[in-house]
Amino acid sequence: MSETQSTPRRETVPGVFFDHLRSAAQETHHAMQALLPKPPTEFMKHRRAARREMLLAMRSLIDAALERHPE
Repeated sequence: MSETQSTPRRETVPGVFFDHLRSAAQETHHAMQALLPKPPTEFMKHRRAARREMLLAMRSLIDAALERHPE
């Protein structure tokens, strides 16, 4: 993958998409903090892995949209 393909071109993806994505992540974090102020270490390890997988999934979705609409 070339360097230009690895970074999504934000101008082709609606900004509101990123706003909602950021808000969803923040609200999820707040909800988890309310449930478990000090979550177990193993939970945190799996949560980080899950977050990474979700970000990779979103990245692949954005990459596919950019390939479909290359303007």
